[in-house]
Amino acid sequence: MNTKLLKTAVCVGVATLFSAEAFAVEWNVSLWGKRRAFTEHVEKLAELVDQKTHGEFKLNISYGGLSKNKENLDGISIGAFEMAQFCAGYHRDKNPSITVLELPFLGVSSLQQERELSMALYAQDAVKKDLARWNATLLMPSPLPQYNLAGLGPAPKSLADYEGLTVRATGGIGKAMKAVGAVPTSTTATEVRQALDGGVVKAVAFAPHAHMAFGVVEKATWWTTNLNPGTVNCPVVANTDALNGLSDAHRDALLGSLDEALDHYISNYENKTMAKWGPVLDEKGIEKITYTEAELQAFRDKVAAPAAKAWIEDNSAKGLPAQELYDFITGMIK
Repeated sequence: MNTKLLKTAVCVGVATLFSAEAFAVEWNVSLWGKRRAFTEHVEKLAELVDQKTHGEFKLNISYGGLSKNKENLDGISIGAFEMAQFCAGYHRDKNPSITVLELPFLGVSSLQQERELSMALYAQDAVKKDLARWNATLLMPSPLPQYNLAGLGPAPKSLADYEGLTVRATGGIGKAMKAVGAVPTSTTATEVRQALDGGVVKAVAFAPHAHMAFGVVEKATWWTTNLNPGTVNCPVVANTDALNGLSDAHRDALLGSLDEALDHYISNYENKTMAKWGPVLDEKGIEKITYTEAELQAFRDKVAAPAAKAWIEDNSAKGLPAQELYDFITGMIK
């Protein structure tokens, strides 16, 4: 082969290689625990982004290898990784605006409604400004059904039975438990089984997938079927600088895949996770505690209005348009 042609071919090949490397982008994504219903939208997002960019943009998902779950927002703020999931109740002072969705007894009735409320809230200027303090851009929620309690020992069959009950409950659910005399703790999900085994808590407030994923059903003897005190808001966020630094094509691939990722998440939760939940309760012989409407109303009267009033007052004092955010959310639910 002509030496000149060979040199030209080598140069072209090297240039092509460096060009491909220049356009390749990898983001590190910090999650925790293990792959489960709670992370399926992130897994789907990674799959879609990879497909749409023909492998030029990849989301490298880590379960606990990059950060502790309570430190994910801090990691985002300093650019330790480009994307993360966290729960608002883990650090309420760092993200007060989105904790409005963790208020007890809001009356949210479905995962789809939770999704719509979250996405609408995330688009509000005050919320964007709140998260901007951490160099974070909200991408999508992790819609969860209403929490219920599973626990050990005597089952709380009335409002009075909650007095003194030690329970793992974060955010607004924790405040609801405290209002009825229980003793809440914000133990992280990955520490829950240890807390149950060690007697630190006697009950755990979780969505069904987490009761299964973190071993609560292996210890619990009872479960409340319809207390439905609320849920937690756990967004997926991106480091704003990293998001702005993407090419238009890569950014479009990411942001244009959010709806499909959430569709997949909700379908998976409703059709797979919940299909397992009833049989697991039966298999483990877990007693199902169902409250009457009068008992549920007693909970609401004791908890809902005072919690909302306190949230509005506390966050207004911090400079948030708290009343407006609360009115915005409750107006969408009605």
